[in-house]
Parts: sequence; structure tokens; C-alpha cells
Amino acid sequence: MSLNDTLSNVLSQIVGYEKTGKKEFVTKSNSKLIRQVLSIMQDHRYIGGFEEFQDAKGNLLKINLLGAINKTGVIKPRFSVKRETFEKFEKRYLPAKDFGIIIMSTSQGMMTHNDAKAKKIGGKLVSYCY
Repeated sequence: MSLNDTLSNVLSQIVGYEKTGKKEFVTKSNSKLIRQVLSIMQDHRYIGGFEEFQDAKGNLLKINLLGAINKTGVIKPRFSVKRETFEKFEKRYLPAKDFGIIIMSTSQGMMTHNDAKAKKIGGKLVSYCY
């Protein structure tokens, strides 16, 4: 069985494991995009950390959970956002002002919407977390 959106599957697994109270889980989904999103979530203390290790079948990711995530998911379609229109998408994907992060892909790399506002650049929305 093939996965259509591996980032979406990893983020939904994170929510499921957080709700059941687990402290870590291992996933086969491993890509540069997933590692970048997880590193941003780690920097903002939504997850404890993650490490990549080898198995007989390939590279796996072990993700440590802190119990700090209420909801996380991907944004489909990946909307293009100009620097003036961040507020519209903050209202759509985050429950309150200054609560949570929207992760986006910009010309300067992956970053949160707050960093993009500070640098005055736009980009494409990838995921959200609060």
C-alpha cells in the first residue's frame, strides 16, 4: 500500500500517539520535508526530539513526544501567501492570536509564519501546529 501524503500521515500519527499518552513512536516515513517540519516543531517545544536510525528495511525515525500538541496537520492545497495576507490564514488554521505556529516554505527555507513576518517574505503554507 502506498501513502499519498507522508507528511500528513506522520502528523496524524503524532496526534494519535499524543492522545493515547505514548512517549515515543517509530515511523518508516522519512524525508527531508518531514525532518525539517519536525525540527521546527522541536525548536518550538511541541516534540521532544527525533532521531534517524537504520533498520534492515531502511531508515526509520524515532520521535519523542512531550504531550504538548493539541492538534497538528498539513495544509492542502499549499496556498501561496504574500507577506500582507498572513492574518487571513492565521484565523483559518490557528485557534487564537499568538497561539500555535504555521510552518511554511519560503525562498529562504522552511520557517514559521512569525519568522516570515519578521523577515517580510511570503511563501507556501505547509502545516500548522498548536
